[in-house]
Parts: sequence; C-alpha cells; structure tokens
Amino acid sequence: MGFHTFDAEKAAELERPDRYRWVSAEELLGALTADGDDRAAATVADLGSGTGFYTDAVAPHVERVHGVDVQAEMHAFYRDKGVPENVGLVESDVSDLPFADDALDAAFSTMTYHEFASDEALAALARVIRPGGRLALFDWSAAGDGAHGPPADERFAASDAADALEAAGFDVLTASERTETFAVVARAP
Repeated sequence: MGFHTFDAEKAAELERPDRYRWVSAEELLGALTADGDDRAAATVADLGSGTGFYTDAVAPHVERVHGVDVQAEMHAFYRDKGVPENVGLVESDVSDLPFADDALDAAFSTMTYHEFASDEALAALARVIRPGGRLALFDWSAAGDGAHGPPADERFAASDAADALEAAGFDVLTASERTETFAVVARAP
C-alpha cells in the first residue's frame, strides 16, 4: 500500500452521508458509465472499499461489486452493517488483485488512491479491467489544505494520477482538480 491505511478503529466515521460532498453517488456512477450507455458496468471493483459506503451506492446499479480492502477489520464492519447480495468481499492489496485477466468492466476508488498508488497496482488494474473498461479515481488532492483526509504530503495531484495511468497504458478521459479532491477517469488498455 501507499503511505498508510485508514484506522479501522474509526470505521464508523466512514458512514457519514456528508462524504457525498467530496464525491456524490451520481458522479461516481456517471464515471463508471461507458460513453453513450445509461447503465454502469456489470462487474466492478471498489478499491479500498472499507465499510462499503460507496459500494452500497453502486451495488443497486450493477450486477456484481467486489469490495476490495486490505484490512479484514473493514470487511468485518461491513458484514455487521449488512452486505448486499450482489457484493463480494475480497481481502487483497490492489497490487495483487485475485481476479482473472479482463474480469472487471470497471473499477473505482474513493479517497484511497493515495493508499495504493504504485506501478504494480496500476499494472494489476490494467490486467483485470477489460480493454475499454473504466477506472475512476477520486481522492484527496495535493492542492488541498489537509484539513480533511490524509496529510497534504501524502496526497497526489490529478496530473500525477493521470501521468501514472498513462504510463500504465490507460487512456485518460478526464482529470480535474476540485475543492480538496481530484477526479480522474480513464479507459483501460
């Protein structure tokens, strides 16, 4: 992983609806929808799914969601909360995803890219997301003031994430800086 993972003892803090001010469910679903298609991808992975806050927002709109998290404690919290039928929990680092080649139509990360950003993780994503499938990254921006999320020195700029994705063979469709966060949407090679 990157710098550090979220403290699992504070998992309940991830269940606050005010998190949608940083990335809304609608924005996330829109990023996962292919050009000209009004339906999100069928099989997706939530990278750093934690308590399933955003997984739950995506699940009603897709056939299958894999909630990927490196921390078993986060999955335990999610199980206690209640996991939708079409969600499978996968304990794994993003750099070592246990999916077959081209198994995913899309993947997304909400406020966790800084935890797994590496050449190995992006290579794993390029392997498991089908050609043309979407990867949507929303994370705390290096341009932010650090009042929310990780310390500013542990963050990336949208341009950093876009450059890393392009180096891994992804076609970056959009990259934008917003208040405290960035959004990057790319198409898999």
